[in-house]
Amino acid sequence: MPHQGFASYPSLRDKVVLVTGGASGIGAEEVTQFARQGAKVAFLDVNAEAAGALISNLRELGLPPPLFLPCDLRDIAALQNAIAEIGRRLGAITVLVNNAANDQRHKWEDVTVEYWDERQATNLRHQFFAIQAVAPMMKAAGGGSIINFGSISWHTSAGGMPAYTTAKAAVEGLTKGMARDLGPFSIRVNCVIPGWVMTQRQIDLWLTPEAEENLLNAQCLKTKLVAADLARMVLWLAADDSRMCTSQLWVVDAGRM
Repeated sequence: MPHQGFASYPSLRDKVVLVTGGASGIGAEEVTQFARQGAKVAFLDVNAEAAGALISNLRELGLPPPLFLPCDLRDIAALQNAIAEIGRRLGAITVLVNNAANDQRHKWEDVTVEYWDERQATNLRHQFFAIQAVAPMMKAAGGGSIINFGSISWHTSAGGMPAYTTAKAAVEGLTKGMARDLGPFSIRVNCVIPGWVMTQRQIDLWLTPEAEENLLNAQCLKTKLVAADLARMVLWLAADDSRMCTSQLWVVDAGRM
């Protein structure tokens, strides 16, 4: 049964769902909530330790363990092989959540060509190649839902990470173009744009009293976002309830933009 406070989506039961970057943060919450819906969940991540902890936690909750495959998403061949293996083991993937990213800070003066390319590979490139790999499965299954993750950062003119903000702006263009190309096959492509979500990483690295005060002043709603707020939107976009929604940008930011 879905967790208290979450809607139940019968159309998600037994669907094969892939979440990239699913071992921690927002991704771990998505994996958990899809499992609660009765979906067949797979996730990719480089952090095997965090993945193991998540799987143990789900077992303790009485939920079927998801399929975890270790994968560095910067290695496109490894990504393609992992997606093919998920298809063989669980069936056709009909929900893809392109969740994985890394918002490492960097000064524009220090960016090298190599660092720029690595940031694009970390935050943008794998999203397209994951779509390319799952689309044939979705076409054969009669449709599917692809949910890309953007970022509020470039919308608010955030500085201090130009390679990241460029990649995240491009995700929105990728979403729009692929929604057009895949629409004839009943494959929906949407983009979720989170505000500042209080994952443990964000709290540890950047949440200061001053930053929190500035954040809440900027938001219409005076409550900090948590991973479950994003998971709720992702579940709805994955379910048949949103069957006529595609090529859209879904902002979950407590009214900051």
